[in-house]
Amino acid sequence: MEIHRCAWCVGDSLYEQYHDEEWGVPLHDEQELFEFLILETFQAGLSWITVLKKRENFRNAFDNFDYQKIALYTDDKKQALLQNAGIIRNKLKVNATVSNAQAFIKIQEEFGSFDTYIWSFVNHTPIINSWAHHKDCPATTDTSDIISKDLKKRGFKFVGSTVIYAFMQAIGMVNDHVVDCFRHKEV
Repeated sequence: MEIHRCAWCVGDSLYEQYHDEEWGVPLHDEQELFEFLILETFQAGLSWITVLKKRENFRNAFDNFDYQKIALYTDDKKQALLQNAGIIRNKLKVNATVSNAQAFIKIQEEFGSFDTYIWSFVNHTPIINSWAHHKDCPATTDTSDIISKDLKKRGFKFVGSTVIYAFMQAIGMVNDHVVDCFRHKEV
């Protein structure tokens, strides 16, 4: 029996595994939320598969996305990251990762958790869309615009509306699996 998936992932086993097991599944773990946020910021201007293939390297380079540690990174640590061929070596994005970790902690202090903060934008309930084709799915929405502006106001970098909408999709704030995808009803 043939499994129907969203067309964007078909043909690459890593992409298919990510689609089948993670993409669109509601996520509430603080460290995993931070990981996805940072990976999405590194993806800005690139394809997701590029980032996905380097994910383990990112985990190793960035202390398993421990935002408490990352918030304290020194200039020497940032320089070492820029020499790491296993990750995307972009000085602005590396610097943004440190400042985003600091801003992430401030949100936790204000709201009790980043999870509470981010999910409040959708009333703690995923938005279920019904796209016939993945090309029907928007790159941004009014909600991603609002979140992007709020995060920027709080000191986050590389969090434009397109990045934030991709983040929302990844962590299950929106279900953008196409309707004939086997995951649409599962998540």
